[in-house]
Amino acid sequence: MTDLVDHTDVPSSPEGGEILEPLRRAIGERYLTYALSTIMHRALPDARDGLKPVHRRILYAMSRLRLTSSGGFLKSAKISGDTMGDFHPHGDAAIYDAMARLAQDFNVRYPLVDGQGNFGNIDGDNPAASRYTEARMTFIAEAMLEGLSENAVDFRDNYDGRLTEPAVLPATFPNILANGSSGIAVGMATNIPPHNIAELIDACLHLIKTPDARDDTLLNHVPGPDFPTGGIIVEPPENIAQAYRTGRGSFRLRCKYEVEDLGRGQWQIVVTEIPYQVQKSKLIEKIAELIQTKKVPILGDIRDESAEDIRVVLEPRSKNVDPEVLMNMMYRSSDLEVRFSLNMNVLIDGVTPKVCSMKEVLRAFLDHRRDVLQRRSRHRMDKIDHRLEVLAGFIIAFLNLDRVIEIIRYDDDPKAALMRENWDLDHPRALTEAEYVSPVYGKGELTEVQAEAILNMRLRSLRRLEEMELVRERDALREERAELVELLASEELQWSRISAQLKETKKQFGKNYEGGARRTMFAEAGEVEEVPLEAMIDREPITVVCSQMGWIRAMTGHIDLNRELKFKDGDGPRFVFHAETTDRLLAFGSNGRFYTISAANLPGGRGMGEPLRLIVDLPNEVELVELFIHQPEGKLLVASSVGNGFICAEKEIVAQTRSGKQVLNVKGDDRAKICVPVIGDHVAVVSENGKFLVFSVEEMPDLNRGKGVRLQKYNMARGKQGSLELDGGLSDVTTFNWDSGLTWEMGGGKTRHEQDLSQWLGKRAGVGKRPPYGFPRSYKFD
Repeated sequence: MTDLVDHTDVPSSPEGGEILEPLRRAIGERYLTYALSTIMHRALPDARDGLKPVHRRILYAMSRLRLTSSGGFLKSAKISGDTMGDFHPHGDAAIYDAMARLAQDFNVRYPLVDGQGNFGNIDGDNPAASRYTEARMTFIAEAMLEGLSENAVDFRDNYDGRLTEPAVLPATFPNILANGSSGIAVGMATNIPPHNIAELIDACLHLIKTPDARDDTLLNHVPGPDFPTGGIIVEPPENIAQAYRTGRGSFRLRCKYEVEDLGRGQWQIVVTEIPYQVQKSKLIEKIAELIQTKKVPILGDIRDESAEDIRVVLEPRSKNVDPEVLMNMMYRSSDLEVRFSLNMNVLIDGVTPKVCSMKEVLRAFLDHRRDVLQRRSRHRMDKIDHRLEVLAGFIIAFLNLDRVIEIIRYDDDPKAALMRENWDLDHPRALTEAEYVSPVYGKGELTEVQAEAILNMRLRSLRRLEEMELVRERDALREERAELVELLASEELQWSRISAQLKETKKQFGKNYEGGARRTMFAEAGEVEEVPLEAMIDREPITVVCSQMGWIRAMTGHIDLNRELKFKDGDGPRFVFHAETTDRLLAFGSNGRFYTISAANLPGGRGMGEPLRLIVDLPNEVELVELFIHQPEGKLLVASSVGNGFICAEKEIVAQTRSGKQVLNVKGDDRAKICVPVIGDHVAVVSENGKFLVFSVEEMPDLNRGKGVRLQKYNMARGKQGSLELDGGLSDVTTFNWDSGLTWEMGGGKTRHEQDLSQWLGKRAGVGKRPPYGFPRSYKFD
């Protein structure tokens, strides 16, 4: 087995017809063959006609079936069947899908196939089966084939050698850029957006006039892509220029919309054009999901009122919302704005894959058009030479009409006799066969082609005026031939002729052509102002209710906080407080992380709500320590169960993601336990073993994240199996103003106020003393 892998030269074994070769070489050669086949014959388009082999074969098969734009339709099954049987030995479904795409005006800027029946729609629905639909070529597809019968391109054998097919189409316009292309090969891919034909031809004319023109100057004629679905490109011009210069880049494409005034201050947004290759049905589903999850809280509803045109209605939740603010949020959250990638990887001369700039692609097309012009000119010269030869014979025949009739009438081999005859001699007219004298053997003036043409001449052509017409035709052909000779000898005349052809093509498919005007417009994206969430939501009072098991809901209005509420069996209230829909809530977990929740996104109060762990990524093993309204200017004191803590600003702990933001670092058995607002100048700490300590807030550090400092000292005690553990731990913390004293509930509805706390005043990290008289046995301040 080692020999099969490592040796490069292994003798073949003819026994049993088996051939031995190294595995590495066998796999490498076969994969390389597959890769080259995919690159050259499947995935990448030819820069000359912009077509992949399957599309080229479909159009050629349709031309052989005479499916012209002015003719009748034919079943798609017949077209795909002929293409498969004669030129493209692959599945008929793949051929039909490729043909159907050429007929979809929302996918192809200039459709090459005119479909009759269901060929799919912008919602993403598939075309009907090929047995139900019919098709023919469009007028623009005929322009792609113009000159095919005049030896304009090379032909090659089809897959079984029965027929021949064109290696490339003549293409009177740069289809590679007009209709674009996309494909994935082995190790490379291509993605080219569609453009406007009139603009492309203007760029070609400029390139003919100025061959060394820079890529940037071409943008004066082709400012950017022109997508079949319209839209608005908001990419900066310098980025577009860089993309066309290098062949790689991307374009930001937005939908086109208008604001409809409904009266009384009400309005709605109507989207009339959606970005290219975005399926409308999936777009609406995604936006509906945004409404349901309240990720865009200022969007109230979406409706699809589309018929043959696009009409997607977006209704705001409030008339006070700015339409631009709503659309900017939709751009960030949905496919109403997409980024279309540009990768102009094409086959140069049908052989070499290369990422080209716009100038290189247009140059490849122009060189192809010049080659087509030369080949068609030579083909026309051959036809003219043949016709001139025939006309010369006809003229000789008319000048010696009686003798020609005698030869045809009386000679046994009139063709040979015509070729032997010396037409300069005078021959007496033979009235009978006996008087007829056959030409003597020798070489005459007429060639075989001329003799054959004379014999095939119709009798009605023997009228006298025909001779004058023949002379006139001969003179015209000689003049045309002289022009062709001059054309082939002059590069300047050739480019002049190509320019005239391009101008004619522009006249056919420019602004006056159906769909020829530019559809995609350009605009500046503008600076998007960050609008706070509170400005987008209607301010309404709510009551936030969170149960002991973590089920949270928002009840409409400010209800009585002592009101009895319904909970699941075995559950009860834990956090109940008044808030507003514009508020943000902060949830503090025992893992030391803060989670941010928008009050407007809370589930309604009709049911039991939803688990908080589904709204934010709160792990199952983590307990909810505190839930409260976020105060941007406020400060919090956070502490762990072992007595470490610090002060943090609320504006620094707001989380932007569901996973929250780590603030208090805890490890091992330690857990976050306390989160209280800082509302005074002193801190009161009580431990689980009943030690009470008061110290100044100034001794606490302000941090955004960390372990913190020791608030209170605890004694170490011998635990199970000789391990050391804290004799108690942190029970509760609060802050207060020294001048106001401290108040706590004693139970039984009584409260106690301690004004002088000087005997408990000490330094941070002290042990403390027994609590004041009447302090709760739970060692909690509330």
